[in-house]
Amino acid sequence: MVAIQHDFIRTDNNLDRQIKIKRTQLRIAQEGNMPFVIEAIQHQLTKLEMGGEDLQQDSNFNALMSLLDN
Repeated sequence: MVAIQHDFIRTDNNLDRQIKIKRTQLRIAQEGNMPFVIEAIQHQLTKLEMGGEDLQQDSNFNALMSLLDN
């Protein structure tokens, strides 16, 4: 039972971290006037906030986000 709670807390912390990262990426995209990136991030952020989907598996989105890193 303790292990289950520990996994839940880790998952919850990971979700919070992903949401925080998406919000930061959204702010950067807005400041950089990147409408297509903004739209993609808003879509991904909505998924995170509603269902907690793991977005790391979305290779197209990761490719898009790598553009922000450059």
